[in-house]
Amino acid sequence: MARRSKGRRVNGIVLLDKSTGISSNFALQRVKRLFNANKAGHTGALDPLATGMLPVCLGEATKFSQHLLDSDKRYTVIAKLGVRTDTSDSDGEVVNTRPIDFSQTQLDEALDSFRGDIMQVPSMFSALKYQGQPLYKYAREGITVPREARPITVYELNFISLEDDELTLDVHCSKGTYIRTIVDDLGELLGCGAHVSMLRRIQVADYPFERIVTMEELEAIADEAIAADKDKYAELDKVLLPMDSAVACYPEINLPESLLVYVMQGQALQAPGLQPDQLVRITIGESRMFVGVGEMNDDGLLAPKRLIVLP
Repeated sequence: MARRSKGRRVNGIVLLDKSTGISSNFALQRVKRLFNANKAGHTGALDPLATGMLPVCLGEATKFSQHLLDSDKRYTVIAKLGVRTDTSDSDGEVVNTRPIDFSQTQLDEALDSFRGDIMQVPSMFSALKYQGQPLYKYAREGITVPREARPITVYELNFISLEDDELTLDVHCSKGTYIRTIVDDLGELLGCGAHVSMLRRIQVADYPFERIVTMEELEAIADEAIAADKDKYAELDKVLLPMDSAVACYPEINLPESLLVYVMQGQALQAPGLQPDQLVRITIGESRMFVGVGEMNDDGLLAPKRLIVLP
C-alpha cells in the first residue's frame, strides 16, 4: 500500500522575501510548515547573509523549479572596500586590510572587465560539489580543492554610489553567478580588497517585486484569519502565484479538452505552432488549465515532458 504524503496538496509559488541570518532551506521549511504543504522546494539558494526574492515552489510547482534555477537574477550589493575576507562576505574571517586608492576612471575600467560573457572560478565557500561534498565543507577544514572556471554572463553591472569605503552596485546576471566572487575579484583588481557587506536579490526571471512577502507577513495573514474565524489556508493561498508562472517564458500550446486524457497518458499529439528544440506550456480547453510542459519530438509531434498530477 502506497504511503500517503503528509500535508495539503497545495500548488503554487510563494515569492518569499528571505531575511538575513538564515539559510534558504530554513526559510523553505518555515513556509512549507505554515502552508502545511506536502511538497516544497526553492529555486536557487541565497547565502545566509543575503536577503530578498526566494521563490518557494509548493506541491506540483516543484516539478518546474529547475526553470527558475536557470533564469536570470538581479541583485543590489554593497561592497566593503579595503577589507578582504576568506568567505568574500562579512560572515568570514579577515584575510587582509589595504588602503583604498583608486580613481573613478580606474573603477569604471575595472567594472567594465566584468560585463558580458566571462569565466568565473567559484568560491571555496559555495554549495558546488567536489567528489560528492559541498565545497564549503572542505573550506571549513582548511582544504582548498581545484575548481574549474565556469562561463557566466553579466548583462548589467551598474555603478550606484561610492560613499567612504562602501561601493553600491546593481547586478543583472545569468544563473550560476556568484556575486561574492565578483566583489572579491573586483577588490583585487582595484588593489584594495573587498567583501560583500549587504546582498539583496530583487529579481528572479520576470516575477514582480511587488508580490514579494516576508515570513512575518505570511504569519500575520494566518494569525488574522484564525482571529476572524476564517480558513487560514484559504487566506494564505491568496498569496500564491500560479505554478505555470515558473515556465511563463515558454510559448503556450492550447489543446481541446477532448485530448486531456491522451496528454495525461503521455501520448504524443499533433499540435500547431511547434518549433524544434523549444519547450512549450501545455494548456487545456477554454479555461487554459495548465497541465505541464512538452516539446516537439523527432516525428514533429507534441511530446509531454513534465506533467502535473491532476486533483
